[in-house]
Amino acid sequence: MAKLYDIPLRTLEGEDSSLDAFRGKLLLVVNVASRCGLTPQYAGLEKLQQRYAERGFTVLGFPCNQFAGQEPGSAEEIRTFCSATYGVTFPMFERIEVRGSDQHPLYAELTATADAKGEAGDVQWNFEKFLVSPEGETVGRFRPRTEPEGEELVAAIEAHLPG
Repeated sequence: MAKLYDIPLRTLEGEDSSLDAFRGKLLLVVNVASRCGLTPQYAGLEKLQQRYAERGFTVLGFPCNQFAGQEPGSAEEIRTFCSATYGVTFPMFERIEVRGSDQHPLYAELTATADAKGEAGDVQWNFEKFLVSPEGETVGRFRPRTEPEGEELVAAIEAHLPG
């Protein structure tokens, strides 16, 4: 499953990266948007980041404009919005496509994972969440309406924290 670590990524600032930079950490990969009804989830994601960062956890945000054009801004606008509005400190990556013919390879891998109902396939909307173990295996999938601090997601995080 370390395949996820090998997929090339670019940070929101345009620098080359990959999930390998986070090897050994529990990751919550989320497709995010600044103009969505679910955008307030940024606050909960940041709370998770603050609560678990010292225990080997990080949220990774992937802006996406595929759902009703809800992430149209430039990288600088996205960064400013996230930090000024929600105090986001977790890593953010370049805007990508999470479904369709131009789906990013990271999401091609992640969407093969089924949710709690046993359903895999396309991301449904902004703020779909994927939990990736410290070994690089996708161990959970949470649909957009699952709140970041919801019992189901917090329990999964606590069950998979490293160490």
